[in-house]
Amino acid sequence: MANPAFDDLQGAERMALEAPPAHYVVRIQSCSSLSENSVDKYESGVFPAGGYKWKLVLYPNGNTSKNVKEHVSLYLSTAETSSFPPGWEVHASVRFFLLDQDKDSYMIIQDDMRKEWRFHGMKIERGFDQFIPLKTLNDARNGYLVDDTCVFGAEVFVTRERSTGKGENLSMVKDRVVQKCSWKIDNFSKLDKEFSESKVFIAGNQKWKLRLYPKGKGTGLGTSISLYVVLADAYTLPPGAKVLADFSVRIVDQLQGRNFIAKANHWFSASSQESGWAEFISHATFYYPKTGTLWYDTCLVEVEVAVLGMVNAL
Repeated sequence: MANPAFDDLQGAERMALEAPPAHYVVRIQSCSSLSENSVDKYESGVFPAGGYKWKLVLYPNGNTSKNVKEHVSLYLSTAETSSFPPGWEVHASVRFFLLDQDKDSYMIIQDDMRKEWRFHGMKIERGFDQFIPLKTLNDARNGYLVDDTCVFGAEVFVTRERSTGKGENLSMVKDRVVQKCSWKIDNFSKLDKEFSESKVFIAGNQKWKLRLYPKGKGTGLGTSISLYVVLADAYTLPPGAKVLADFSVRIVDQLQGRNFIAKANHWFSASSQESGWAEFISHATFYYPKTGTLWYDTCLVEVEVAVLGMVNAL
């Protein structure tokens, strides 16, 4: 049986039942104190239903972010979603409850137009902006607020679920910031490891470092100095995440200032954490005394990095 107090809820189905909600109830005592203490939003504890965890989100004076006034706004939100796999999606039939304390029965509100709601990473919260007018709630004749106490509830029935793992979000950086870093390598001739690395530096909120192979790598093995830019914490990126960076690297000519420079850009990821040049500079050029790239057994390397964009899986 419909209640005229909820007639302004367009697209909503209304009925009255004596049975309480099966999944969760929120009893609010001293309800008027919410407004008096400027409590604009209340989130319930987490409760399970249909194999997922949920919570009720209530705005006692209306959701101001949606310009709602003189109403209670009520929503159901998925909870603890950080552990969900990429592309998660849950379809659920949701019923909200409001107790009529005089009749000891619940007014039930649910979406009549969709029958079920779709929750996903970009829409974790669904409900009614104008669940009930404050005037209606506060009217003692309706029985919803008795002794300054009201009771809300919810039932959630999961109908479909899926996790595709497909899809991504590309976010480009509007105002790129170039970060510069210098690396001084002393006692170059005594380097005995396959490669040496610079200290970590920050660019675009990511950690980076330079990696130099004195005897070369790949096509440059035995003939060239190989030099790479490395995303230092690439292993911490979530699956599907990538970082697009523009970078330039130079080995400084310490005699005449004629630097050896190379530029590139690359999508860095957990599976592709370094990018650079196997044949950055030949050994013949690097070790030639008049070149100035190795002066008093010291090599100076400079790098500039600018992050251009990020990709994350949806």
